[in-house]
Amino acid sequence: MSSILTNMSAMTALQALALTQKNLQQTQSQISSGLRVANASDNAAYWSIATTMRSDNSALSAVKDSLNLGASTVGVSSSALSSTISVMDQIKSDLVTAATPGVDKTKIQTDLNALLGQLKSISNSASFNGQNFLSVDSGAANYNATTSIVASFSRDTTGAISIGTIAINTSTTKTYDAASNTAAFATAVAPLATTAAANNLLNNTAQALAKSTGLAADIAAAAATQATANTSNAALAAAQTGAGILDQTRVVNGTILTGGIAKLDISALTGSAADQTKLTDYTTMVDNALTGLTTAASTLGATKTRIDLQSSFASSLSDAVSSGIGSLVDADMNQASTRLQALQTQQQLGIQSLSIANQNTQLILKLFGA
Repeated sequence: MSSILTNMSAMTALQALALTQKNLQQTQSQISSGLRVANASDNAAYWSIATTMRSDNSALSAVKDSLNLGASTVGVSSSALSSTISVMDQIKSDLVTAATPGVDKTKIQTDLNALLGQLKSISNSASFNGQNFLSVDSGAANYNATTSIVASFSRDTTGAISIGTIAINTSTTKTYDAASNTAAFATAVAPLATTAAANNLLNNTAQALAKSTGLAADIAAAAATQATANTSNAALAAAQTGAGILDQTRVVNGTILTGGIAKLDISALTGSAADQTKLTDYTTMVDNALTGLTTAASTLGATKTRIDLQSSFASSLSDAVSSGIGSLVDADMNQASTRLQALQTQQQLGIQSLSIANQNTQLILKLFGA
């Protein structure tokens, strides 16, 4: 049926052309944005997943920045400890030299003072972004012995997030603590140091006797004095949580070095047997401090290795997440290009079809001889 009011052919052609233009617009949008799913209307499920994953990936980027910052801070402290150990080796060498008869200990002390000053300078300089793991003040109001480095960000199946950290306990790495310079600290530590020195001397005597005689009674007595010495040494150590490796009061045999290695002074020592013993004890104290420094350096080194490994993993994880997001929402440009050409052809054909359909009304005029 031919009608001048309703042109079914034109309507059909127009609908086909509109659909083609809609698909063409969608394809052009994919090509321009590179996204197959650019908003929720394209695919609500994929868009929601991709949006959440992008947010999590941004958090992972912050984690990588935190790990890089932590690695730099730990690296600075680790390098400073290496330098500290080198200086301590020189101090130990000077003390060994000082034990030589006739050596001017005053001149050696001059060298020691320079080395001790260098130790303090190294620790104070071991700061990065305001963080210093070697020189601290445990008496400060905002002090926290544990420093945490953000190391991971994860989301479980329920959607709950968790943030993992790598903890650094500065109480095991600090070389100086300003809290040890207070009068209250000195007052608390002094009697404990005296007791420890006395008990250590008694234990040394008892141990030597037990080794010499081998008698059961002497061995039992030596075990008792050893227990007493251990208890007093532990009490002294517990009271010095506010001191670092280099400024804690040290006791070896009956010798007390108040203020630790930082206060080492041999200028008044003579060649007497008692002073030679004290000099030997000082050398032992320096060697003990070196052991503590080596342990601290090992701790920081292990932490640095863990941070580096976690940083590498975070980078790989971020790349994997980005790849996962791309597989969900990225457009296949080869496919989009091919589809674009096909739709452009369909558009041209649709326009021609609509043009032909619109000409049908002209045929009706010919029926009336117009």
